[in-house]
Amino acid sequence: MLFRSTRSGLRIVGPNSVGIIHHQRRFSLSFTPEVRYARITAGAIGIVSQSGGVCNSLTQALNRGVSISHSLSAGNSCDVDVCDLVSYLAEDDDCRAIALAFEGVEHPERLVQAGERAFAAGKPLVVFKFATGSDGAAAALSHTGALAASSAGYTAALSRMGAVLVPSYHALVETAAFFAKAGRPKAAGVATVSSSGGFAVLSADQAEARGVPMPQPDPVTQQKLDALVPEFGAARNPCDVTAQVRSDPMMLVNCLRAMFDSPLYGAVLLPFFYAKKNNGDLIQQFSQAAADAGKIGIAVWVTDWHSGWGSEELEHDEHIAVFHSMDACMQAVAAWQRWDRQLRDAGRRAPHERLAPPEAAQAARSAILESTGRSLTERASKDILALYGIPVARDRLVRDAGEAIAATAAMQGAVAIKLESPDILHKSDAGVVRLNLRHERDIEAACAEILANVARHAPDARINGLLVQEMAPQGVEIMVGARVDPAFGPMVLVGLGGIFVEVFRDAAIELAPVNRAQALGMLERIQPQKMLAGFRGLPAVDREALAGVICRLSELIADQRGLLAEIDVNPVICAGTRLMAVDALLVRTGEQAG
Repeated sequence: MLFRSTRSGLRIVGPNSVGIIHHQRRFSLSFTPEVRYARITAGAIGIVSQSGGVCNSLTQALNRGVSISHSLSAGNSCDVDVCDLVSYLAEDDDCRAIALAFEGVEHPERLVQAGERAFAAGKPLVVFKFATGSDGAAAALSHTGALAASSAGYTAALSRMGAVLVPSYHALVETAAFFAKAGRPKAAGVATVSSSGGFAVLSADQAEARGVPMPQPDPVTQQKLDALVPEFGAARNPCDVTAQVRSDPMMLVNCLRAMFDSPLYGAVLLPFFYAKKNNGDLIQQFSQAAADAGKIGIAVWVTDWHSGWGSEELEHDEHIAVFHSMDACMQAVAAWQRWDRQLRDAGRRAPHERLAPPEAAQAARSAILESTGRSLTERASKDILALYGIPVARDRLVRDAGEAIAATAAMQGAVAIKLESPDILHKSDAGVVRLNLRHERDIEAACAEILANVARHAPDARINGLLVQEMAPQGVEIMVGARVDPAFGPMVLVGLGGIFVEVFRDAAIELAPVNRAQALGMLERIQPQKMLAGFRGLPAVDREALAGVICRLSELIADQRGLLAEIDVNPVICAGTRLMAVDALLVRTGEQAG
């Protein structure tokens, strides 16, 4: 097939593909039964999928009124792959946004290039990636023949090129349809108008959880609401007009228009919690208000009658985007606002300005090459961090309890004592760490316990000595790490550290190196944000200082990508403006380990 394609110049889709359909032009090269050429609106989305079954499944959104311009399945991709299909849709005017569902691609850099074409065209690329776990990745290899690179690598690369990643399969079409209809936001705020107080509150809860601003009305809008909403309602944002709308239906419409007219709101949300026959009038008035303002109306269809009166009419409407849960809605709105910021910043993106000293790269390289084994010890790892200007805790390597006592006295404060061994990577699990030691008897006991535990749990471990380290002040624990992805190269990540690494399993990831603005953006994605703002009396994290640490670590992994496989700095203690890395692990590449 490849030979015939090369000789004829024709491109080949497949094998193992359901083919391609252009619904707008009523063109089909597919064995899919019952191909539907539904009415296509200006806000149509193009669907791209490796799997034919997934492509068909997503395309059936046509039956509920979603406008779909193309359904394109790549299959096993002996020639044309999803990268080619995304590139094609980036230049097709019949498609306003692209919905991509895929498992992995053989050449990830081609996907990045396709995404960059879509971003340059101002066309949203909305992505759901299968095969995010190890079992899923193995299945992807056998199903499509594609190389499933790490999920983290795809996340970082797709985010960098302006793609919108959705957390679930069912969010893909909704989010893409929203982007296709919404265009660019005219303001950051969102307003909710509802005749149900419960759903008004739910919208505010989900907006807060997703970081979507819902500012209170400006004076002009407030005056309008006060004149419309009964005293037992809520003339605010979210606005609860109450069930009084049954006797005065125009009250709801006029409140919607007041919110649309406000310069604070780029979108106005209306929950549809009851499907009824006269929904058509409200939909028409809601649509007209959105069109007159040049803004997007958002209908959250929260009734459990999924195909009830008005549902298909809403999907068809060019000025109203539809979601089936408040959570999915606010996730999409938050992504819409981030995407718009990326577009605005694209033209003025500053080049990377190195923070680490220029001589750090060669000094670190020499230190890594001098080390033995797969991993560097904690002390050697922190020495390399210090070369890059990352603040680390003071420590001293000692041989016995007597030297530990002397080192503690010199530090003039409480200390931690740890085993220093290249063979024990997770010291807490092995019971070879003791904290908050001051007195001689406690130091002697700690040294004895550490040596006894290593003899019991890892009798063959090489022991360099005991590390006496100053105790860090109380603060928020942050994990900063880096790795070299086999497909995408060096990456840096940040999340909550200490025990919270296991609790939240959530990290912001970027391709390395990053600049200060990108590092600050990573901190904005850490959940929960209240940990960074100060928690249980702890001082707020100095984000500028922590961003500097992230930048420097990203430069380290970028410089040493041929020598290092991973870096783990956990935790960095953030006590206000004072930051201190108290533990670190550098892992060499398999080729370099001796």
